[in-house]
Amino acid sequence: MDWDNIAPMVVLSIAFLSAGAVFIFRGPLGKALADRIAGRHLAGEPEAQRLRQDVDDLRAELGALQERLDFAERLLTRDQERALKPGA
Repeated sequence: MDWDNIAPMVVLSIAFLSAGAVFIFRGPLGKALADRIAGRHLAGEPEAQRLRQDVDDLRAELGALQERLDFAERLLTRDQERALKPGA
């Protein structure tokens, strides 16, 4: 290939790639990237902390319910064993 034919193709390719990059980075992707670099992506962190706290609260409630269920099952089992024993 002749360099006289390749040079315009290289210049056009660089121009199209540059225009595409400008178009992409000026849009929502560029804004998100700029927010991430600036540290503003942590703005949603309180929401995530609130959700984590809600999950922790639900786990604690579930643990308490499991303990109550275990207690009720032990009472029922004990009453059933007493009913099956002769002379009880």
